[in-house]
Amino acid sequence: MDKEKFLTLAESRYDELKSLGSLDNFYDYEKNFDSIWQDLGRQYLEEILQEKPLISNDRRKKKR
Repeated sequence: MDKEKFLTLAESRYDELKSLGSLDNFYDYEKNFDSIWQDLGRQYLEEILQEKPLISNDRRKKKR
């Protein structure tokens, strides 16, 4: 993933993060903040894993 894709992904969640300021207690703020960042991290990880395959088809790789 290049910088532009990451910034687009982060920008899509910016409004949600900005709206957290309207919450009146810190527990809800922290809970929603954590949820947004976990989802953003999941989306980022999915993008990274789509670009690079985890399994190599190299015939020289050791097998169990």
